[in-house]
Amino acid sequence: MPTTLNTPEKPEGGEFRLTGRHVLYILIGAFALVFAVNGYMIFRAVGSFPGLVTESSFRDSQRFNGEIAAARAQAERGWQVDVTTSRSAEGGALVALTAHDREGRPLTGVSFHAVLQHPADRSRDHRLALTLVAGTSDRYEGRAEGVTPGKWGLMIEGDGSTGRLYLSQNTVYFE
Repeated sequence: MPTTLNTPEKPEGGEFRLTGRHVLYILIGAFALVFAVNGYMIFRAVGSFPGLVTESSFRDSQRFNGEIAAARAQAERGWQVDVTTSRSAEGGALVALTAHDREGRPLTGVSFHAVLQHPADRSRDHRLALTLVAGTSDRYEGRAEGVTPGKWGLMIEGDGSTGRLYLSQNTVYFE
């Protein structure tokens, strides 16, 4: 004896009925959306980051002990170096530095320079020669144009006749 169910093929009164085919389409659509968003994110990430931070990781690792020794020598000198950053009236970036030895005397025989490092694109870095301000013996200044607002790295180096004597790496924010 055949059995029949009293369920109509199509719902009455236009009400919606979820079928297996609907669930399949919903799953395919959801996964397609996830794949599309992931593909876009990968495209943007690869296109905006060149991937090169250092030319040779091996060479950098070989210099590590030398960097530690240089940092210890810098700490033993006891130099007092203060750095301020601001926007110039023209919209550029101004880096000002004052430098004294352990006894508070202005440093002599040292030339300072700075690099404003863009956080994602090293080709947008700005190199600044910090020059002694006329009429002072301890204040150095440098300017850079085209510095966009946001967070930047600031690396300051002081070089003497024997090589690098001072290194400072900081993060600064420009409005």
